[in-house]
Amino acid sequence: MKIIDAKNVPTMKNVHNVKAGAIYDTEHAVAVHITLEAGEKLKPHITPVDVFFYVLAGEPTIEVGKERKTVSADHLIESPAKIPHCIYNETDEIARILVVKVPKPTTQTKLL
Repeated sequence: MKIIDAKNVPTMKNVHNVKAGAIYDTEHAVAVHITLEAGEKLKPHITPVDVFFYVLAGEPTIEVGKERKTVSADHLIESPAKIPHCIYNETDEIARILVVKVPKPTTQTKLL
């Protein structure tokens, strides 16, 4: 059994310049733990694979295609492949989100 403490995973460099660490990375899928400080956001982008976001803490605003919704902890949001999406933290509190890409992408994410 392998146990990973998401809060102790090293931060990886990313185009969004936010705190993010890969907590699961195999040939089949990738899971990234993202922490957005108050006012931080991801850059709008398109991934070549399906993605889902599971909100661990806070109340981030998730945008998938033309839909935009503020959600709270314990909500899962689906984002189909090749659809623009983004995550915003428009609150004064930290937001933590688990981002899972399935299957593991073989091509790069496209920034908008």
